[in-house]
Amino acid sequence: MGTSKSNLFTPTQNELARLAKALSHPARLAIVEFLAKQNACFTGDLVAEIGLAQATVSQHLAELKEAGILKGSIEGVRVSYCIDAERWQVMREQFERLFERVPSAAPLGCC
Repeated sequence: MGTSKSNLFTPTQNELARLAKALSHPARLAIVEFLAKQNACFTGDLVAEIGLAQATVSQHLAELKEAGILKGSIEGVRVSYCIDAERWQVMREQFERLFERVPSAAPLGCC
């Protein structure tokens, strides 16, 4: 969506759409799930863990970092990644509010 149309939606709608887009690829979900299992920032080889080419993993990591889902640091040849716990909590709350607004079951006689 062009930026000229984003003003038609609330800031929350725009943010949820951006977060959903960042999570909308199975490789990105695999990265998030893998990092969620770690007890600390991961400094190993994500390529070996995920099974995709380095360039592909880097592209997905960049998307996740851009959305604020991951934090990372580069120190020489060492790269560390982890889920941004504060950001994750905010995302969780935003999605939960969205899910709470939609009934869990369609009313009788609907479609």
